[in-house]
This record gives sequence, structure tokens and C-alpha cells, in this order.
Amino acid sequence: MSSYSEVVQEIARLDVLLAQGYKMKCVYENLSGTFIELQCEADTTTLQLLTADARKYLAVKLRETMVS
Repeated sequence: MSSYSEVVQEIARLDVLLAQGYKMKCVYENLSGTFIELQCEADTTTLQLLTADARKYLAVKLRETMVS
């Protein structure tokens, strides 16, 4: 899979969860990538981002949630 495809898939997964009403609860990083814990009511899920561009997109989304 090309790098571009990986970025698009990771961004799409994040956008889908946010569109479904999930809110970012916790973000942490380690050598395996960036992990985002998202929560919607009683349901919690974890999303792993591996690409740098997807992590940059996450930073934009975090900034948007702080401003609004």
C-alpha cells in the first residue's frame, strides 16, 4: 500500500469516528505510533495513527476542538 493510501485511510477512520459523535478523551504516543482514545456515551474505542501526516491532521482536529 502506498504511503498516500495509508494517510487517507487513517484520516478517514478518524473523521468517521468524530462524525459519529465520538470525542477525543486521551492522546498518547509511544514507539508504536500515536493512540487516540475516543468516547461516545458508554462506548470507548482506540485508534492508532502511524503516519506523520495523519498525526499532523490530528493536531489540527485537536486545535479545532479547543477553539470551538
